[in-house]
Amino acid sequence: MRRYIFLSSIILIFIIFGIKLGIIVSNSSYYEKRLEEKTNIYVSGVSSPRGRILDTNGKVLVDNIGVKTIYYNKIKGIKTIEELKIAKSLEKIIDVKEATIDELKEYFLITNNNGKDLITSDEYRLYKERKIGNETLEKLKLERITDDMINYDIDTKKVAHIYSLMNKGYIYSKKEIVKNVSEEEFAKVIESNIPGVTGEITWERTYPYGDTLKNIFGKVGSITKENKDYYLNEGYELTDTVGLSYLEKEYEEYLKGEKAKYKVESDYKLVKIESEKKGNDLVLSIDIDLQMKVDEILKDKITLGKKYGNTEYFKDSYAIISNPLSGAILAISGQRLNDDNTFSDISLNTINKSYTMGSSVKGATIAVGYKYNLITPGVYINDACVKLEFIPLKCSFKRLGKVNDLTALANSSNYYQYMIAINLTGNKYKPNMKLNATKEHFKTYRDMLASFGLGVKTEIDLPGEQTGIIGSTVADDLLLNLAIGQYDTYTPVELLQYINSVASGKRMSLNLMKEIKNKDNVILENKINILNDVDLNEESLTRIKEGLRLVLSEGTGKFYVPQGLDFAGKTGTSESFLDTNNDGKVDTATISSSFAGFYPSEDPKFSIVVITPNVSHKNGKTDTFYFGASKITKDIVNYLNDKY
Repeated sequence: MRRYIFLSSIILIFIIFGIKLGIIVSNSSYYEKRLEEKTNIYVSGVSSPRGRILDTNGKVLVDNIGVKTIYYNKIKGIKTIEELKIAKSLEKIIDVKEATIDELKEYFLITNNNGKDLITSDEYRLYKERKIGNETLEKLKLERITDDMINYDIDTKKVAHIYSLMNKGYIYSKKEIVKNVSEEEFAKVIESNIPGVTGEITWERTYPYGDTLKNIFGKVGSITKENKDYYLNEGYELTDTVGLSYLEKEYEEYLKGEKAKYKVESDYKLVKIESEKKGNDLVLSIDIDLQMKVDEILKDKITLGKKYGNTEYFKDSYAIISNPLSGAILAISGQRLNDDNTFSDISLNTINKSYTMGSSVKGATIAVGYKYNLITPGVYINDACVKLEFIPLKCSFKRLGKVNDLTALANSSNYYQYMIAINLTGNKYKPNMKLNATKEHFKTYRDMLASFGLGVKTEIDLPGEQTGIIGSTVADDLLLNLAIGQYDTYTPVELLQYINSVASGKRMSLNLMKEIKNKDNVILENKINILNDVDLNEESLTRIKEGLRLVLSEGTGKFYVPQGLDFAGKTGTSESFLDTNNDGKVDTATISSSFAGFYPSEDPKFSIVVITPNVSHKNGKTDTFYFGASKITKDIVNYLNDKY
């Protein structure tokens, strides 16, 4: 029995040993990898080329340019005197700036026995007795270095700067000495074979079309302190270049490249084990030829407008063109005339600056009348004025006679919209009445406007999008103002999304990204993103489209587009206020004009929004009004009609 137990124990031991041996053998690659990680150091290259940004036809809008850069990689065991020789050798070849005061003091210490003569014997005694620390000692040295001590010649000051750069950062990481050196300097550095010094190509953004859309593309740069933790968690290094704003930031994960990987040898030499890889290309829906044409038209019409009266405050204009059935933006332009008669690109204002749009939003406000049965389609009423208690007369821009829902849109009847708002409060109009408007009445309008895209974010793929300003005051006359687009403010992209919603019956997010490609392989394609259906039945929406078609064929927009085009849209004139003397108070009432439309009215190919803020004002000696929106719209439509 004992013998049986003994033999069983021996067998069990062998089985356990065999299992463990099998585990060790099967995991040998794992342990080798862990040992490799523990005993070797790997570093990444300095930079990698980001993906390009292209227009819809493949034209390069943002590219990379190789910048010749000089680096130093510390040699193991190198002495200070040897590094100073390297710095002096480099100074003879490359042009660098002079050292700062702190760098000169550092240089003085390393070239003067570490400043030993600057410390008294008593201070050294206190240091050895640990009554003062090394930090105090070093501080005393720096304080005692006089200006005369560091009054070096220019060449030495440059050497001091190079030496300082050579000793920044981790001991094994590459130190940038100077970038963007000339061909001659780059070649001389390579030929000189200076120990630890290399010449490499780093990558920076270049813009073939100059400043066109440059602010929409966004900036790249160093990781900011605020975003440090996020990028570190994503595997970035603090020295990496990242997209800081707008498209560069929005599509960072696709645009970023992969840096080369190096193994650090025992002597600190770097051996490349993986080459760098370019990032993916971002293809936009933007047509750069159309974009530049729209920019040109805006500049031309702003310049023309300055020849008219009452245009002292007219400096800016915007125009956006999109595919209303997908939300794809084909051109997005904003131009500002500067005091020196140059122009600035302010296209970013299309997502973060808002305006009162006036009658151009009536396609959405009249929808309140349809939804809540506050109007009878086709039935005429007499256009007139409204007089509320303690409020001056509120009228259309002129007496329009009899109007129904369609002709009210065509000829921009304020009175017709006022009647909808009054009926919404449960009242029937009579002169000098009180409406007793409530928050709920305002909310009813704003909910309808939001269903078209007004007063809400469009979800455009640009970080930082803002909405317009929603008025907080509840008053009878302000409800009437809201009904004609004269209270809340909206951004240009909100106006675009609104007209697209009229065209399609659906609110779709706006987008600039068409697709993302790796060479010829599409790795991400934009898909239509429907945010909501317009809060209106198909029959009522068809009536609105018909009314907007009449605007262009026989109404207020008759001269906005070439006659004969099956265009639908809405003109708008609004009042706003400016602070003209920069004292923080608005002092001048100005007039702005806008247009939003699509073509053709059925199955449209494109939509267009044009806004000309402060095109006139009410303090002028005449009633001159520059119809800038009309002129801009007509020129753009003519171009589109020829192009498409």
